[in-house]
Amino acid sequence: MEIVHVYTKRRNEFGRQCNFSDRPAELHVDILPDPSLASNFIERDPCDVPIQCTQEMSEHEVNTERFESDTRGINHVEGGWPKDVNPQEMEQTIRFRKKVEKDEHYSSTIMQLGSNMEHCIKQNNAINIYQEYFEEEEEELVEESEEQPSAKTINVFRDPNEIKRTATCLSWHPDGSCKLAVAYSSLGFQNISPDMSYDSYIWDIENPNKPEMTLKPVSLLVCLEYNPKDSHILVGGSYNGQIAYWDTRKGSQPVEMSTIEHSHRDPVYKVIWLQSKTGTDTFSASTDGQVLWWDIRKMSEPTERLVLDPNKKGNLDNALGAISLEFETTMPTKFMVGTEQGLVVSCNRKAKTPAEKIVCTYSGHHGPIYALQRNPFFPKNFLTVADWTARIWSEDIKESSIMWTKYHMAYLSDGCWSPVRPSVFFTVKMDGTLDVWDFLFKQNDPTLSLKVCDEALYSLRVQDNGRFLACGSQLGTATLLEISPGLCTLQRNEKALATAMFERETKREKILEARHREMRLKERSRSEQSKDEDTKEGDGEESVEELATRTEAEFYEIVEAELKKRAKEQEKKVRRD
Repeated sequence: MEIVHVYTKRRNEFGRQCNFSDRPAELHVDILPDPSLASNFIERDPCDVPIQCTQEMSEHEVNTERFESDTRGINHVEGGWPKDVNPQEMEQTIRFRKKVEKDEHYSSTIMQLGSNMEHCIKQNNAINIYQEYFEEEEEELVEESEEQPSAKTINVFRDPNEIKRTATCLSWHPDGSCKLAVAYSSLGFQNISPDMSYDSYIWDIENPNKPEMTLKPVSLLVCLEYNPKDSHILVGGSYNGQIAYWDTRKGSQPVEMSTIEHSHRDPVYKVIWLQSKTGTDTFSASTDGQVLWWDIRKMSEPTERLVLDPNKKGNLDNALGAISLEFETTMPTKFMVGTEQGLVVSCNRKAKTPAEKIVCTYSGHHGPIYALQRNPFFPKNFLTVADWTARIWSEDIKESSIMWTKYHMAYLSDGCWSPVRPSVFFTVKMDGTLDVWDFLFKQNDPTLSLKVCDEALYSLRVQDNGRFLACGSQLGTATLLEISPGLCTLQRNEKALATAMFERETKREKILEARHREMRLKERSRSEQSKDEDTKEGDGEESVEELATRTEAEFYEIVEAELKKRAKEQEKKVRRD
């Protein structure tokens, strides 16, 4: 906590000093009983009095009767007095007597407490009325009932400005998820009017009438993210390529921004916080083909830079434009980039040379990859959303995805995994529809398809508990939805079933990939053999010009023969007539 203001006060402004003294009790007020008030008294019947059916126990000290003589109480010792104790010596007798008293008192006290504690334990063997004894049967009943998946609208947060902008990015507050940060931007080419507001907002999910806080960037915010380590800090990527961060305790203006000359050259489509000790490291991606790392304590220039050149030469002219980013905290050196060209680029930040930082690529989409996220339970499998499909990939298979949805009529714009169920993911489409997929339940069609609004949906974000999700639309409307418990509660054996399905599909794709590789090798060997044969026979063959001349002559001969044939048939017909 930072000290904002210190209130000071002089000693003479405190007033008269209090002096306390001891004095006998005084009677200030004596209210005598009024019999007329007895008629208003309501007797409580029955009267509930809490009791505990156990004996009240506390720390006890046991003191036995004193010995009347020096020898009383120690005659029971086998063999009489010990050899080292002389009964005639007063000091030795007193010392030995204390030892015997201590042993007897300790043993008798322990025996008494033992019996009492046994009684207390038996008395406290009560039934917990709140314990659920038949959870398994209830789960079976729920499964048998097959509750229909559903979702309901909780709140709608609308862009308060007259000129509506697209809700391009959503971010939940990391502590309790009671707030939702929404970035508003206009992604149309040269579609920003002079009267358009640049503001983005933080909403309280229980108050859709007015935003809780306004963020005022110098350019429209395309992406916005809360810091998971400090909920007061947000970082945003602007349409002009700059990176800025805000501290909600310091107002609506950005605390610090990156300089124009060291920022991106295109809009920043994604920014992610890194796992670090300071909690101040982040990295961003843009369609200019660069991935930049930043420390918000020093925003003058990026700490690191990567050019997404597939040829691994670092040429910015050949770089792939980045649309989405993925970073998993359990894999601190790995990250993935989704590009405009439909490729997923897997990178290693700790590689020694820039060429080694680009590890491999995954191809399978026909358009920009708007969403890229690893499965929170199985990080080796990741989800991509682009063109008209959503695809699930395995890191081990680079040729194709292991699972995919059908091709939709509407374009897909965003998607993400459920944070609580490994087999559930969400997608939004340009026709305003939210699809909830559960591939353990149904593979060809979504488990739940919901028409959220009439305009296109552009962004999607799920709360950490998996119960609430927010969708951002083209006209700046953020819709808060609550999904049914069945879609946000981990099912029995779901992890094992999802693991089995991922392994099965991965194995199937490996077999198909090996088969395709074998077929390509056979086709290559056949083509090489045919080329060799053609080169051997090529010496005795005619040239291309000669072949064309001969073919042309044969063609005209066939045409002339056909004309002569038709003429003869015409003559025969005339003679008959």
